[in-house]
Amino acid sequence: MKRRFVLSALPAALIALTGATAPKKKGKTAPKAPPPPPPLGDTVQVELVTEMGSIVVELNHKAAPITVKNFMRYVDSGRYDGMVFYRAMHLPWGTEPNGLLQGGLNDFPLKLLPPIPHEPTSVTGLSHKAGTLSMARNAPGTARADFSILLSDLTSYDADPKSQNPDAQLGYAAFGHVVSGMDVVRKIYDSPRSPTKGEGVMKGQMLEPKVKVLKARRVPPQSSPAGGGGSAKR
Repeated sequence: MKRRFVLSALPAALIALTGATAPKKKGKTAPKAPPPPPPLGDTVQVELVTEMGSIVVELNHKAAPITVKNFMRYVDSGRYDGMVFYRAMHLPWGTEPNGLLQGGLNDFPLKLLPPIPHEPTSVTGLSHKAGTLSMARNAPGTARADFSILLSDLTSYDADPKSQNPDAQLGYAAFGHVVSGMDVVRKIYDSPRSPTKGEGVMKGQMLEPKVKVLKARRVPPQSSPAGGGGSAKR
């Protein structure tokens, strides 16, 4: 009886040994988090690759840190990929081009981040000259993703503390300028517009079709252009 017990116990011992030495299956490793974007210096350049060509802009982080940090969150997260230029405001005075081109995420509410505090030009020291980037807004403090590129000097958009109009006292938030590709900006600005789309003063200013930005990316400092044809610097 004792012998039978020992023999019958051998298979169990072998199974235990086999299980102990069997290689364990490796589980799936969690994907690595993407590296954080590089820090923002005094300025940062961004290339907007549109259906009609590339526009390179330089953002003044030193002068307008809140606005530039917000813009770069959209760039670095890829939220501006697929954005559109949708409005070309042609002012009826002066010589052409006279007005602005506006774009952003007006058609993509799920990509929007919270609104940011307003940075008036009376604080930043910037001004609305031709080639300037300026945040679109309703009331001050409502700017999110949409922005304009000026085709002409519009210093009336600067903050005017002496104005009787509370909105004009704060003006709009300028935060950068085009360094190359103003010819592309002009080409988009001259695109066909719908005679009926748009509400209020914007009626007749809506581009049809809209012009897509395929991607928006930082320009590495070592490859940042020093200027070039079609540039607009302040």
